[in-house]
Amino acid sequence: MKNLASKLMLLVALPGAALILGIWLSVQFSLSQPVVLSENLDLNTQGSLLWSIDRGSSLSQVSDQLNNLGIINYPRILSAYAVVMGRTTIQAGTYTIQPSDNLISLLEKFNRGDVVQYKITFPEGWSFKQWIAHLAKISQFSEIELRSSAEILKLAEMDVDHPEGWLFPDTYSYSDSDSVYDILHQAHLKMRRILDLAWQSRRPNLPYKSPYEVLIMASIIEKETGLAEERPAIAGVFVRRLQRGMRLQTDPTVIYGMGDSYNGNIRRSDLLKTTPYNTYRINGLPPTPIAMPGAAAIDAALNPESGTSLFFVARGDGSHQFSDTIEDHRRAVRKYQIDQRLKNYQSMPTPKLSP
Repeated sequence: MKNLASKLMLLVALPGAALILGIWLSVQFSLSQPVVLSENLDLNTQGSLLWSIDRGSSLSQVSDQLNNLGIINYPRILSAYAVVMGRTTIQAGTYTIQPSDNLISLLEKFNRGDVVQYKITFPEGWSFKQWIAHLAKISQFSEIELRSSAEILKLAEMDVDHPEGWLFPDTYSYSDSDSVYDILHQAHLKMRRILDLAWQSRRPNLPYKSPYEVLIMASIIEKETGLAEERPAIAGVFVRRLQRGMRLQTDPTVIYGMGDSYNGNIRRSDLLKTTPYNTYRINGLPPTPIAMPGAAAIDAALNPESGTSLFFVARGDGSHQFSDTIEDHRRAVRKYQIDQRLKNYQSMPTPKLSP
């Protein structure tokens, strides 16, 4: 402190130094003044303001806009300071201006691109069609509904022939400046990473020729699962059926193959109709996934539970009854689907409410 004081005294003693020091202190004082967020602005419940910077805007333009609204004073000082410090580059997007902000903190936010982040969640088991509909509900992304699947794949840089199964269900963050295709590309890369890692650590003697077949199986497991803990058991049934040359005979694939004609019920005629996805009529796996599986379903497909069961039927409470023989399976079907069908029958368990 003693040395610093001596240096300042020496600086002040120099011709013109006192004036320079005074200007610098005045600049620092101006830059440290808090923003003014008056009640006539559209403030949120925390008293903060959402402020958007358009692409191509300069710091001088933004400073003038904020000054015209009375949010900041000294816009020229801010611009000059940014030039001297080499910090004139700002990033587009929506920012939160808080009552505690000043010119320095605002400049730091604009330099860093510390924009407001939003979140969007995609549950496990959703189809590509459901993803697109969910995204289109956000006005920023609504144009995606006007695109064909081929256009979406190209714009999202997804090098695949069919989009189903290739997006990882998760929560993703985005800002006002992000494209809907940025989210899809991010979800696609994440699915590829998770699938590749899982494939590398797969168990031997599984009936898959490629990671894509694992993705197909995982999507079926995802759609058949009512209770998360049953995924490995369901996977075990499907794997054993494939190994024995038995048809999978799983309703979700039939439903997927029916497309928009599915109205909530599968008729016997639907089961008898041959489509690429009707696993009651075709051998092996369908040609593509039928949904977006999560990591647990992929893990189950590659680590199926050992056992002897070859059939399962929904009990009506979200769980399944597993059987080794067709006779036992028929008895289970009669018990849970015909004779004792519950009034509150459901394929998925009722969510537990927090206390």
